[in-house]
Amino acid sequence: MGESKAWRYNGGILVLASDNNTNSNSRKKVKYNQNSKCCCRWLWPPLDTAAIGRGQRRRISWTVICGVILFVLGLISLFTGHVATNLEWYSQNIVKRRPWYDKMGGFVHGPIDIWKSKFSKFYYGCSERGPHYAPPVRELQSNGYLLIAASGGLNQQRTGITDAVVVARILNATLVVPELDHHSFWKDDSDFANIFDVDWFISFLAKDIPIVKRVPNKFMRSLEKPPYTMRVPRKSEPKYYLDEVLPTLLRRHVVQLTKFDYRLAGDLNEELQRLRCRVNYHAFRFTKPLQNLGNKLVMKMRKMANRYIAIHLRFEPDMLAFSGCYYGGGDKERYELGEIRKRWANLPEVNTDGERKKCLLTPYEVGLMLRGLGFNNDTYIYVASGEIYGGEETLRPLRELFPNFYTKEMLASEELEPFLPFSSRLAAIDYIVCDESDVFVTNNNGNMAKILAGRRRYMGHKRTIRPNTKKLSALFKRREKMTWTNFSNKVKLAQRGFMGEPDEVKPGRGDFNEYPSSCICKKPFRLSDPDSSVSQTATNNTSKRETEPEYGHNEEDQGVNSTQRFNNIKFDGVTIRDNDTSLSLEEKEDDDFLAD
Repeated sequence: MGESKAWRYNGGILVLASDNNTNSNSRKKVKYNQNSKCCCRWLWPPLDTAAIGRGQRRRISWTVICGVILFVLGLISLFTGHVATNLEWYSQNIVKRRPWYDKMGGFVHGPIDIWKSKFSKFYYGCSERGPHYAPPVRELQSNGYLLIAASGGLNQQRTGITDAVVVARILNATLVVPELDHHSFWKDDSDFANIFDVDWFISFLAKDIPIVKRVPNKFMRSLEKPPYTMRVPRKSEPKYYLDEVLPTLLRRHVVQLTKFDYRLAGDLNEELQRLRCRVNYHAFRFTKPLQNLGNKLVMKMRKMANRYIAIHLRFEPDMLAFSGCYYGGGDKERYELGEIRKRWANLPEVNTDGERKKCLLTPYEVGLMLRGLGFNNDTYIYVASGEIYGGEETLRPLRELFPNFYTKEMLASEELEPFLPFSSRLAAIDYIVCDESDVFVTNNNGNMAKILAGRRRYMGHKRTIRPNTKKLSALFKRREKMTWTNFSNKVKLAQRGFMGEPDEVKPGRGDFNEYPSSCICKKPFRLSDPDSSVSQTATNNTSKRETEPEYGHNEEDQGVNSTQRFNNIKFDGVTIRDNDTSLSLEEKEDDDFLAD
């Protein structure tokens, strides 16, 4: 009796199934041809016509099937647009699965140039207005005048003014040039016009909101009462402004919002986020005296060296007191910082257990981190800071690690004198020099650090280093138990993900001032774009990833890894040689304490 046979598809394998009279042992399995070139091979496996026998059917052309599928997808994409978006998403994920692409570190999980990011060319700042962005309301047709009283230091006020522009857009209001804080800890009586170019600020944002320097006198005289003042809660949503502030504005015509810092939510729609970027990265322009002096300091640094590092130490008495951290200065430190802490209410308790996972690094520790990453002792550094707690004694270890040490006071003593009484103007000069640096190192997560980090990402992902204090604090405690080479390698491991690479933080995560993801676009990726060295590194150095340092790769400088330039270093009073690779048993046991 004849036996009918048929092929069926089972999980990527063609199974020869007989009729009901055959037992399971008579089944034969034939592996499906994995080398089929058609992208649809997993949807409909080809039929083996030789094995079908009398149930033979005509073989279907896979070219026709694939063509029909693509035609249908094209029609759907034409009318909906969704399939095209999904195909783009799939193509990007396919690219990311290639060996030379690493989800965490960018494209290659290998040594990273300590001076610049190789992958910054794949990203660019984008804050243009969208096609459906409504034109601004005119001053006379607006819902009223919005007065803003900013608070804090220069960069905190800058954040508040940025949000004030967005709030004025939400309320369809006319913004009056904001008032700066004259009564905070810094006690600087500078006005907006003393620091920023007012005319540029108004003209650049003319397509977003109407801005005036003051409320017209004719309008002020018509008011029955003085401008109404109110304070909104921190990080308020746009709905709060529409529900609570707008009715008052319509009724009073002039409203002043006081203590305006971080009063707007961080997560807004894309158009409002891009407005934030236009304000922060384009509308703010320093006055000519400040800009000229800042540029002069940059030129002086460039004449001495082709590239330099700017360090925002922020190791100042007020910052240390506010943090509540202890740095080993005994009763004197506790008393001095304790007196400063009395200026604020409701501060967290002083950290008495010596744990420093969330504390600033000392200047010496910042220097050790940089040397560990691979920066040579002949690197030029610019230190942006106010009064350092402990003075010259605190700075001396950093100077020994980096003798080419400069500050604004050292570079421009006489030219700086007119600005000395104004802390905000001094901060503006530091801002300019830090922004133009090749590498910016931030020692805290304050306002200047966030704004500069975000700006440097927006302007081309210039190298920005933020210490991983959680891992580094543990590392510094054990530094006496390891050689310099071992210490350096662990610094590089600790700083993975804290070097300012384009994809360190996922979009929508983190503070928007520091990670302005809505304003950073990715260029279309093509396989021919990466440098040949990138793909070569991925293919040739795959086996070396666990032995080669992640950071510190520099074609011109080998930093602490070079024994020709700098053979040893004073490390807590002990001379540690770079080529000392012998590890004690205790060091070997401690070798993995920073492993991810």
